[in-house]
Amino acid sequence: MLQRRQLGMLVLLTLMWGTNWPMMKFSLRELTPLWFRALTMGGGALALALYFSWRGQSLRLPRSEWTRVLWLALPNIIGWHFFSILGLKELASGRASILGFTMPVWTVLIGVLLGMERLGPRVLLSLVAAIAAVGLLSFHELSRLAGRPLGVAWMQLAALGWAAGTVMMRRTRSTLPTEVVTVWMLVFGALFFWIAAPLAEPVPDVTRFSPAMWGSLVWGVFLNYGYAQVLWFSLARNLPPSASAFSIMAVPLVGIATATAIVGEVPHLNDWLAAACIMTAIASALIRRAPPAPVPAPAPAPAPQDRQP
Repeated sequence: MLQRRQLGMLVLLTLMWGTNWPMMKFSLRELTPLWFRALTMGGGALALALYFSWRGQSLRLPRSEWTRVLWLALPNIIGWHFFSILGLKELASGRASILGFTMPVWTVLIGVLLGMERLGPRVLLSLVAAIAAVGLLSFHELSRLAGRPLGVAWMQLAALGWAAGTVMMRRTRSTLPTEVVTVWMLVFGALFFWIAAPLAEPVPDVTRFSPAMWGSLVWGVFLNYGYAQVLWFSLARNLPPSASAFSIMAVPLVGIATATAIVGEVPHLNDWLAAACIMTAIASALIRRAPPAPVPAPAPAPAPQDRQP
């Protein structure tokens, strides 16, 4: 049972994750995708490093762990953030969030392929619901004169990368604290984007950023990469799996609901239907039925000499 404080933190985290999609979309009006990732991820990694150091957490990464953490960063940080920002550039933010959060479904399917999960009714329902969500949004993009079907492909590559990284994290044995692994994965990811951005995109003129744009960057650095991560660390150790599943399910709904106010996107019926499908898929993939309570064995009959007359 979640305590009131944990529930409040979980609601706040879900609101921040969901609102981050239209906030990122807003930033892309004045900043190119790779430079956006370089600036926010680099600033977020620095903010987290300073916070954990202030808390007394050693962030030293032994040389023997460099390759392992870099390998984990490839799908979890570089793959997810690279493909998702390209997809978000092409799609409405609420739609991108729905497609991105097909990740739990692909995680379960990868587990089936690796023999970690069984292909039972729960997995099949999750797969069918996820395919329905992707199909609804893909059809809408293909049917529009100015549709962006490539954005759907980018978001599915992002979700697959995140799913593969999640499976890798589960199968990796390391004595490093989660905080250390996360900070260094962000550092490696930021280095990738700081190398890729100047090669692929013009250097942005930060003097021309609007105040709202600066506010969006502050959100990305200190709330999305900073405070949200701290909240997640404080919850992850004691959070029931069903609670994390419901939080993930709610993120696309928050993204759709806040997109109208932040970037003026009006969701279509397809978006709400796809959101319902992806909530079904995530619930089926992550929320497992609790095992039945054991039936207590009947008490042995007392011996004849113990019975009262």
